[in-house]
Amino acid sequence: MSEKKNIARSASLMSLATLISRILGFIRDMVFARYFGATGLADTFFAAFRIPNLFRALFAEGSMSSAFIPVLTEYNTKHGKDEANRLVRITFTFIIIFVGLLCLIGIFFAPLLVKIIAPGFLKDPARFDQTVLLTRIMFPFLLMISLSALMMGSLNTRKTFFVPALATAWFNIAVIVTIILLYSRLAQPIVAAAIGITVGGLFQFASQVPSFYGKGFSLGIDTEFRHAGLKQIGILIIPATLAMGVNQINIVVNNIFASFLPSGSISYLYYAMRLIQFPIGVFGVAMSMAALPSLSRHAANGDMNSLRDDFSFSLRLLFFLTIPSMVGLIALREPIVGLLFQRGEFDHNATVQTSQALIFYSIGIWSIVGAKTVTAAFYSLKDTKTPFKILVIAIASNIIFSFILMHPMKHSGLALANTLSSGINFILLFAFLRKKIKRVHAREIIASFFKALFAAVIMGITGYFAIQDGLWAMNGQVIRKTAYLSSIIILCVTVYSFVSYLTGSRELQYVVDMLKRKRKS
Repeated sequence: MSEKKNIARSASLMSLATLISRILGFIRDMVFARYFGATGLADTFFAAFRIPNLFRALFAEGSMSSAFIPVLTEYNTKHGKDEANRLVRITFTFIIIFVGLLCLIGIFFAPLLVKIIAPGFLKDPARFDQTVLLTRIMFPFLLMISLSALMMGSLNTRKTFFVPALATAWFNIAVIVTIILLYSRLAQPIVAAAIGITVGGLFQFASQVPSFYGKGFSLGIDTEFRHAGLKQIGILIIPATLAMGVNQINIVVNNIFASFLPSGSISYLYYAMRLIQFPIGVFGVAMSMAALPSLSRHAANGDMNSLRDDFSFSLRLLFFLTIPSMVGLIALREPIVGLLFQRGEFDHNATVQTSQALIFYSIGIWSIVGAKTVTAAFYSLKDTKTPFKILVIAIASNIIFSFILMHPMKHSGLALANTLSSGINFILLFAFLRKKIKRVHAREIIASFFKALFAAVIMGITGYFAIQDGLWAMNGQVIRKTAYLSSIIILCVTVYSFVSYLTGSRELQYVVDMLKRKRKS
């Protein structure tokens, strides 16, 4: 199987598993919105959850895989499976000790962390104390998610993608069940959601253990922390942790500014971000994770031509899949938000406010997913310093834009600041990668991007005018709304595919050919 087919197949498996996880994630958010809405109480949970969720993005979708996979791939190639397996055990032991201590420190210093993450809460002591309590309950999640990330990276090097990508489904199931079971049994019902996060982390880790052992790995204790492989991971992981987490760090910056805005602002931003995380997770994370092992093999073998070809292919296919998602979320924003969340404590005003943030977050989807693949290319070359330097610029720009836009545009201004920062991050990453590897097929990528954008705009206009109806302001009628919105989405997909065909999209042809091969197999 060629590397392009291998990347596409791996990405499709990860996308399927991620799709299942994201659907369950939406159900989790629907349950949360039903019980807690977009209120000041919900704000305390989302503010507290920013801390473990930041680490989740950094470890589960970022630095652990980005630093660990290239090194483990090299050990598998040059030193054999036994030495690679030993490196996994050493890393496992190190995580137990280091992240375990980090959790204890985080629990102890939770008040200080909340002051940093939500300084606006200091004017309301009860709100502040509630956030501190929730933060402490959720901190053990960090250890579970770090171990889960280790398993994910290990399994990816053995070309196992579906099981680790599906692990977050178990996380979401655990959160849903915990909220439903404990909501009416606790004096502070919001605590049920925090307990669910920690329990979910345990389930996410445990769900990968059978496959982990099935691929020849084990969870033994090995304290040889002077191992060259661990040192190499350590050198790569610190800047990788920050660089891969630029989007989450930007969200944390938004959270800090939003704590000074009216009650509900943090919740509006959270729900809107959850919606754009769907295409980012299903396509962006899946593609970057699927491409990284192949790009790492090319880099280890010194085959730069293949690295360039596979990078270009990954980015073009990624834009083809995510740009229509971006336009679709903008065109159908209120129906989507209303259908998913408008019930119980989540009223129509919350739908409108969340939809406004969704517009500005959605504009940046292409740059967020693109940055993940470009960063994966840097990490395949074991260059984590360049993405880190660019990260500093991106975060600084987000702070500046947030400060400028938060007062005239409220929470929507913070969403726009995040998008502008993400765009700067991608453009700089792409420019520096092109300089580093000399050629990235930029013309093909740009041409493919604008073909996808043109088709998506036609699709979005069609969907926007087809969806106009007073139905979306009302509560209830879930079946009617679901059928109506589903039919519009099918129409949009058809229009996008047809226009892409007329423009001669190679990515469309590749997707069609891949689906045909799957039917025959």
